[in-house]
Amino acid sequence: MLDNKLKAFPKDFLWGASTSAYQVEGANLSDGKGPSCQDVKELPAGTASLDVCADHYHRYKEDIKLMAEMGFKTYRFSIAWTRLIPNGTGEVNQAGIDHYNDVINTCLEYNIEPLVTMFHFDMPDALDKRGSWSNPESVDWFVNFAKVMFENFGDRVKYWLTINEQNMLTLVGPIIGTLRIPEGTTNVLKEVYQQNHHMLVAQAKAMVLCHEMLPNAKIGPAPNISYVYPATCKPEDNLAAQEYNAIRNWLYLDMAVYGKYNNLVWTYLEENDATPTFAEGDEEAMKNAHPDFIGFNYYSTATVQKAAADDELDPGADQQSARGEAGYYKGYANPNLKKTEFGWEIDPDGFLATMREMYSRYHLPMIVTENGLGAYDTLEDGRVHDNYRIAYLRAHIEQLHKAVTENIEMMGYCPWSAIDLVSTHEGIRKRYGFIYVDTTDEEVGTLDRYKKDSFYWYKKVIATNGEDLSDDFDVE
Repeated sequence: MLDNKLKAFPKDFLWGASTSAYQVEGANLSDGKGPSCQDVKELPAGTASLDVCADHYHRYKEDIKLMAEMGFKTYRFSIAWTRLIPNGTGEVNQAGIDHYNDVINTCLEYNIEPLVTMFHFDMPDALDKRGSWSNPESVDWFVNFAKVMFENFGDRVKYWLTINEQNMLTLVGPIIGTLRIPEGTTNVLKEVYQQNHHMLVAQAKAMVLCHEMLPNAKIGPAPNISYVYPATCKPEDNLAAQEYNAIRNWLYLDMAVYGKYNNLVWTYLEENDATPTFAEGDEEAMKNAHPDFIGFNYYSTATVQKAAADDELDPGADQQSARGEAGYYKGYANPNLKKTEFGWEIDPDGFLATMREMYSRYHLPMIVTENGLGAYDTLEDGRVHDNYRIAYLRAHIEQLHKAVTENIEMMGYCPWSAIDLVSTHEGIRKRYGFIYVDTTDEEVGTLDRYKKDSFYWYKKVIATNGEDLSDDFDVE
């Protein structure tokens, strides 16, 4: 499109940023909190433990005050399942209820709308020992957890996200530290997609419950969406891109929105004897769930070419790295894109392509729940001059503005992350935040907070409702 004259962002556009409990809070076994899968996993070599992180658990008032100074309209954070229910089911921990009540109330004191993620990579360890998502009872475990949240926080929380990046839990679970395969499993793919099925049903039932208990609230999924390009204009590469788009992206949104499995994915599962078993009522439950909006995390696009049946490929990789499935598709390094210091491709134009495709498929309002640049930041004289992060964010907000101009219903933008935190498998050295935290993977520092240049820049962006993306900004 020409986009000669950009339309204004909506007046109620939700500018903010995101975190997750296990990556930012610390205090991972304090005040009655039980262990999650993240607390018992073997940490990647050289990365910080999760007992301190950014110490947001103790410093949330200071941090939310800084977010308010930036002008946040919303703050996306997750609630740790085991902080509310230490064993995943059973007794509720009042200290956990009190903590999140305080977090929510502090946000509201500053007119910041809480955007709550219900599950962000932190299955209770006690439930992992009972079979994790492999156990059909996991659906009821999650719905009960949702009920506790709705009962205690639903009078103030208007926006809910169900499961963060369910597609990554399915596709790269070992990297995240979440996948539990029962001993004796012979068809791992079938097992993984059975667990995925239980998550899909749990999400659907949680959405129905939200609408029943909180008729004025809105709820939606939060997958990681990367539009997939074909490596060439060869027809077979285009078909491979369609297949990977379905497996990586559309399975999760087709189910959330329409309550049915994507046909290409179902064919893929049939060909690999991996179709999930439906329990009684599953089909009806999934069709009854109607999300009010779609949250999605975007970091980059993917590019693939046709894979031969005998290709030896890495099916794992990480969230944004090239993957492959023999006979279907294999990752291809896009020569037209630059990469971050951590090897992730940078594609602002692909951000627009992703939003266009999602809106044309689902026609629901959308909010960006993650988007950001992980980098090695350096603190110098109390400042971090992260012009590289500003450039990244500017390029993506420009495309977001084009999406608004193209009449795509965009609700908000919450980049990753509000504050430095521990990245999933690369530690705190991979920094994303607008706020620098004085700590490292090697040792806990003072934990003092410092405003990066991007802090002041984003403050200006919010103040102008996305109109002024120039390099100029005021430093106090």
